[in-house]
Amino acid sequence: MSRIRVLHALRKEPDFSAMSQDDLVAFRDTQNRKLASGLARLITGFPDRGATINWQEVKLSDRVIPVRVYRPTTSGPLPLVVHVHGGGFMGTAVQCDWANSHLAAQLPAVVVSVEHRLVDATTPMSAAVDDGWEVLRHIVEHSSEWRIDPTRVAVAGESAGGLIAALAAIRARDSGLALRAQVLVNPAVDLTKSALDYTSMYEYAETPTLTLGRLEHFRRLAVPDSADARAVSPVYADDLTGLPPALVVVPTADPLADHGRTYVDRLREAGTPAQLAEHAGAGHAFLSMPGVVPQARAARTQITGFLRNHL
Repeated sequence: MSRIRVLHALRKEPDFSAMSQDDLVAFRDTQNRKLASGLARLITGFPDRGATINWQEVKLSDRVIPVRVYRPTTSGPLPLVVHVHGGGFMGTAVQCDWANSHLAAQLPAVVVSVEHRLVDATTPMSAAVDDGWEVLRHIVEHSSEWRIDPTRVAVAGESAGGLIAALAAIRARDSGLALRAQVLVNPAVDLTKSALDYTSMYEYAETPTLTLGRLEHFRRLAVPDSADARAVSPVYADDLTGLPPALVVVPTADPLADHGRTYVDRLREAGTPAQLAEHAGAGHAFLSMPGVVPQARAARTQITGFLRNHL
């Protein structure tokens, strides 16, 4: 099977609007098994051997959150990068092994990727946002157990995970937890009714890795009618001052490209340092597909350099 056929198998687009809750759960479970399979490595890339990869648990008072931990061979307290995978209503930390293991080995740092609750009819986006923030806070508060330096911490995320990471950075500032940096890769930053009202949405409405239909279904699940969409839309945050320097990575052939660009503008207006790194011709989720998207390597190099400078 060619790599393109594997990609199509992983990204086959069903009619989300016709799915029941049970159908959605079954579909995402199937997709996540594919993403975690050995065959998927042809698309998602092979991990850096300079880092070990293990599942662990963050035990909170009311729930347990699985995390995928990437550790280099370097000893001693290391910087921490809390990462959140993309997908929103599907996805798994395993799909990000290539980039995260490289970051762990090359920075070096401990990278912890959050296997947050996935959005569905019973789980709004606010639950996933809480998971990202609680993992970050817990690990920093238990830094000796995790063997990390609590003064050298960054957050990173992709797509919906970028939204979670951005909101974690805001919560960290409000809680007095000083972060060194934030990295947002093709982030979704607007879950209000205006989420699709960006030029890039219509220029790239039907791409192989993201469509407007999928985005609209995600938005409906993420923000129930009774919820405040602005509260989970970092682009509409009341205060973006005092946040850690940001690197926002934008693939240009992505419906969400203008989300990232707009967030950079808002951060800069607030006085928060923000770099915009555009990758011409790359599509959504490209960092998780180095096997078929060559721009992923350049983006990984940018992210590694940015985090090294700040951590």
